[in-house]
Amino acid sequence: MTAGFESVQQRLSELEAHLEQENPILINAVQGFRRLDSVAYELGLLAKNQSFANQVPWWPLIAILGTFSAGKSTFINDFLQQDIQRTGNQAVDDRFTVVVYGGDERSLTLPGVALDSDPRFPFYQMSQQIERVAGGEGKRIDAYLQLRTCRSERLRGRILIDSPGFDADAQRTAILSITDHIIDLSDLVLVLFDARHPEPGAMRDTLKHLVADTMRRGDSSKFLYILNQIDTAAREDNPEDVVAAWLRALGEVGLTTGRFYTIYSQSVAVPIPDPIRRQRFEHKRDRDLGEIYERIAQVEIERAYRIVAALRSTATILADESIPLLITAVKRWRMRTLLADIGVISTLIVLFLIWSISAGHWQGLTYQPGWLTILENLGLTWTLETLEMLLFIGMIAMHIGISRLITWSLLSWLKKQIAQEKLPGNIIDAFLMNVHRWQTIITGQPVGWNAWAEGRVAKVLHDCEAYVQSLNERFTHPSDTPRQ
Repeated sequence: MTAGFESVQQRLSELEAHLEQENPILINAVQGFRRLDSVAYELGLLAKNQSFANQVPWWPLIAILGTFSAGKSTFINDFLQQDIQRTGNQAVDDRFTVVVYGGDERSLTLPGVALDSDPRFPFYQMSQQIERVAGGEGKRIDAYLQLRTCRSERLRGRILIDSPGFDADAQRTAILSITDHIIDLSDLVLVLFDARHPEPGAMRDTLKHLVADTMRRGDSSKFLYILNQIDTAAREDNPEDVVAAWLRALGEVGLTTGRFYTIYSQSVAVPIPDPIRRQRFEHKRDRDLGEIYERIAQVEIERAYRIVAALRSTATILADESIPLLITAVKRWRMRTLLADIGVISTLIVLFLIWSISAGHWQGLTYQPGWLTILENLGLTWTLETLEMLLFIGMIAMHIGISRLITWSLLSWLKKQIAQEKLPGNIIDAFLMNVHRWQTIITGQPVGWNAWAEGRVAKVLHDCEAYVQSLNERFTHPSDTPRQ
């Protein structure tokens, strides 16, 4: 455990050293995560080889989502100016591909375990999540993920994720679970649709997951909806009808505001004989691609705000939900255990006294309990002190048994509460740690939760406001005062 703790701290120190040159403001965010870690360690919410900081991707993350043959891989190849992703009209890759910068001239492909076992990437321990939603699939992590390197300056300091198509039936549950995980962590999400299929009504399930379910999110502005391969509509009498059909379909599932981009790849474009129409299509394509590439270029700024928001969210949920739930569980366990102890032990004492009186006899003014007489008749000469000690040990054993029964009964309730929300920290482990501590039964408070711990969480929340202000001062100038 000590080795694991030192390894985590070493990784955080390396991250701080990297951020010192890239974005010093985020060093403060790392230190904020360290404060939350220290509180969680004391409460038992985190193992010493874990850190809340490792649950946040620290590199700008861009996700490319869409249906099969929507041109996702071609878009990535054009952006990186290298052919690293296979392309085609049919499904050419059924795995999530994480593309990162690599120093080698060749593009290397590594198995999914490279992502599942490295906390620097957003798929750390993804096999466990896959196993939860699709039993037996967690061990097949290589069938879902792969890591690919590319020596492109546009990729330096960024991570791109190319997804498999959504209209796949096989492995659908696990794929959608991974997709939701990607959406939560990404700084920018590009959702591509195929203009060659002008009947979007047949894809309502896909549209619902990619559009309707995201419009209710607080970070919906990070989604860019793109109708790709629009060049195929250039020979239509009214190419605008294709765009209008998609706009209606997206409007039906909730997308009524925001930009809807129309693009196509120059390298695989369908020839447009009419020069006037070709110029109009190229102009629209170049303008939309320029805006998309600009958003990608600014993803580092969005990443900084996203990390501060993740720190604030972790601290808020920890203070408002995780710890209160743990406190409630501990108090319920303590109250039920004490009441059960009093009830059971009182009953045993009363029954014991009744039996002792009924079996005893008077010797002068001294009462000799019947059970002592029986022991003497059996040749046992235990002293009263010895018997009291045995009785005390029996009461402790009874308390432990009662405590375990109540613990098991509360665990099912606690798991239901946790299942309703995605809470930071392992509340089950923290609860089990507390029910094995004597101080918990005395104080009724979780071990490690005190004014010091509460103050550290409050400080993180207070500092987050200062971090946001520092980011605003770095990237904006509301007073029109030049930055020195």
